Amino acid sequence: MATQIRGKIAYQYSIKKHNSWRVGGMVKCCFWPADLADLQGFLATLPTHERIIFLGLGSNVLFPDGLLDATVIITVKGLSTIRAVDDHRLYVESGVSCAKVAKKSVQMGFADGAFFSGIPGSIGGALRMNAGAFGGETWAAVESISILSPSGVIKTLPADAVQVQYRHIELPEPGWFVSAQLAFQTPALPGPDPISSLLKKRNNAQPIGSFSCGSVFKNPLGQFAAALIDQCGLKGLRIGDAVVSLKHANFILNEGAATAADVSALMSHIQRVVSEQCAVWLEPEVKIYQHEG
Repeated sequence: MATQIRGKIAYQYSIKKHNSWRVGGMVKCCFWPADLADLQGFLATLPTHERIIFLGLGSNVLFPDGLLDATVIITVKGLSTIRAVDDHRLYVESGVSCAKVAKKSVQMGFADGAFFSGIPGSIGGALRMNAGAFGGETWAAVESISILSPSGVIKTLPADAVQVQYRHIELPEPGWFVSAQLAFQTPALPGPDPISSLLKKRNNAQPIGSFSCGSVFKNPLGQFAAALIDQCGLKGLRIGDAVVSLKHANFILNEGAATAADVSALMSHIQRVVSEQCAVWLEPEVKIYQHEG
């Protein structure tokens, strides 16, 4: 007897409202799983070579214009469990926002989870790219992770089974993050909520409230991408409605009707100019999806 799929399925679906840049075209299929078991059942219905993309809050991705031949799994509703395992550990599913992780860790009495408040995405995306903010990095808090294989099998791995680098990780086998166990060690000091001061610092430095993906480029070793872009006089540069932020040069804003092509062209121009003037090639921090073939 076939498994009944309980989640929502949509075909030929616009991906614009599901990414923080508000750009991109359509995807072949979107699926919102009801829970992890529902996700496993849905994956079993897909062709073996289906292109599958897991998406949380869409804060660090660039989808192309046109129709992308892929199935997108949107995790923010169905994989949304967060609970205390003990007095300093959290179980967090991949669709949970990093902001919720920060809040929960501080409520538990620990300050070393507060940095998650500066990461605008979900834990799944933070794990995938070792996202960081305010000097903290995601994988410093990870004890173990659970991944879902393309065949639908869930496997739990210790953190040290994963190769972790700056804004990059390598899993020992193919799969998608579905949950993690996080551990916090540094007690919060008496006084104001540490999250408030961190968010005030972020709001003063970044164009919060605008359509952007967050930081576009990785910081080169010993340097800051924003400083290099600013040094090259690129703040305010526009292609279509894609604009380099005047407040923070490593942010590209969609100021209206920017297309993915506008954003991509602006990124390429920044890379060329910085390479020519500073002899540094800026690597994208944003995950870029492209049409295959």
